[in-house]
Amino acid sequence: MKPTIYLFFKGNCLEAMQFYADTLGGEITGIFRNGDAPNPEHRMPGGDDLVMNMAMSLDGATVMASDSPDAWYQKPQGFRISIPTETRPEFDRIYAALADRAENVAMEPDETFWADRFAMLTDRFGTPWMLMFEGSKKQ
Repeated sequence: MKPTIYLFFKGNCLEAMQFYADTLGGEITGIFRNGDAPNPEHRMPGGDDLVMNMAMSLDGATVMASDSPDAWYQKPQGFRISIPTETRPEFDRIYAALADRAENVAMEPDETFWADRFAMLTDRFGTPWMLMFEGSKKQ
């Protein structure tokens, strides 16, 4: 069994997921828009351009996402998506991209007792992240 991350956005799903694919090296593998539903009764509230469902392949994992009508949307809470990086430059590049216009930086990049570099933030799309480069502390 492999869990799948499923994210919800307030009308900017396509922009967010393309940004994640570009930043994290993922590949968008499918997009279904509201207007693609064969029957109007199968559509969610909102316009035809809203994303009903989309998928991104990310290093063997699947990340799925959807736009959420305003009345259905709930801000993500109680979790963070954790991204381990192989190198310090990769950590720095991903952090810089996710931190650009971030809603919140809970922990600036710093050394911890478990990693050479660790950070926590919520990006401009509202997705909470943890980034880690273990480096010399890899066990």
